[in-house]
Amino acid sequence: MKNRNQVVLVIAALLFLIVTVMEWMFPLNVVGAFGFVLPILLVATVRNRGLMIVTLALCILVTFVGLFQPAKKKERFTTVVFNRIMVVCVLTGVAYLGVTWEERKAREEAAQAALATQTEHLLRANTQLVEIKDKLARSERLATVGQLVASVAHEVGTPLHSIAWHVEALAEEPGVTPEMQKRIGIIEEQLNRVVRIIQDLLSSTRQRKPEPTWYPAERLIEPVIALMEPGYHAKGVALHSEVAPALLAWADAEKIHQVLVNLLTNALAATGTGGQVTVTVAMRPASADERERAACTGRSDLDTVVMLVVADSGCGMPRENLERAFQPFFTTKAIGKGTGLGLFLSREAVVAHGGQLTLESELGTGTTVTVVLPGMPSESAAT
Repeated sequence: MKNRNQVVLVIAALLFLIVTVMEWMFPLNVVGAFGFVLPILLVATVRNRGLMIVTLALCILVTFVGLFQPAKKKERFTTVVFNRIMVVCVLTGVAYLGVTWEERKAREEAAQAALATQTEHLLRANTQLVEIKDKLARSERLATVGQLVASVAHEVGTPLHSIAWHVEALAEEPGVTPEMQKRIGIIEEQLNRVVRIIQDLLSSTRQRKPEPTWYPAERLIEPVIALMEPGYHAKGVALHSEVAPALLAWADAEKIHQVLVNLLTNALAATGTGGQVTVTVAMRPASADERERAACTGRSDLDTVVMLVVADSGCGMPRENLERAFQPFFTTKAIGKGTGLGLFLSREAVVAHGGQLTLESELGTGTTVTVVLPGMPSESAAT
């Protein structure tokens, strides 16, 4: 805008000089004086009243300067003066109309800009209102689900105890093979885990806070692999694990066990027959943010993290679903096949450990979920 005004003023000055020269050369020709209309109109577009007053004053001055040249007949001189006064009136009117018109345009532009700003603010406020409404609706649903789960947990407790007793009796039966004993052990371990979860639900409406310790990373993975292997075998999906040795993770074993079961269950649902799912445990240097989050471990010298990576070769997720994956109750599964709480609760559990859970997916290629926990080599635990 500033450059435009400078160009306009330069053109107006050139026109003013041209008309001034014509006035000086032909003082009796009143037509040339009307040429001052052009620089006046150009100056009006700059929307500066002070500049317009100066321009108008100069034009009027030059209009009358030519009259002071000698050798002019008196009767002719009187006519020219009258004509010049008419020119001045015209120039003044043009200046007034030009300034008034440009000021009106400026007010309209300012009003339009203010309206656009207010509209943008209203749209932003409306978006925030919709987001708050969604959060409130999710909170109400979570509260309702919490009450429902507590009621269901109370009713489920008794049959679970009965199942546990029968499992114990089955383990004592003669002729039980070592393989069967291993399976019975897994069933008993998971039953005990379910009983503990139910006790947590009945003792409080909130989830039990994790109680992490330095736990061997391979012992986090092995029970989950043993638990999920039959389901993978039945569907024809290969389940592989790659665990780096001698790693310790800052973890509540039961909570991270639940997280990994959720992730492997999702991976199995997304992977078709003939596909594969790989669970990888590795260590890498920690970033500045990860070192800050690791302060919850009580150690300030940690500069590494343990990564638990679940990668599948399944169908993947579109970008719009990926952005909503951690929202509670969001699920792409059929009704009755999923609650939409798995990833939400898993991320909450990992964050409570001072860790991070991230999700990467490409439609038609597969999904990779990475759980990052504070970690260190086993030999560092004693230092």
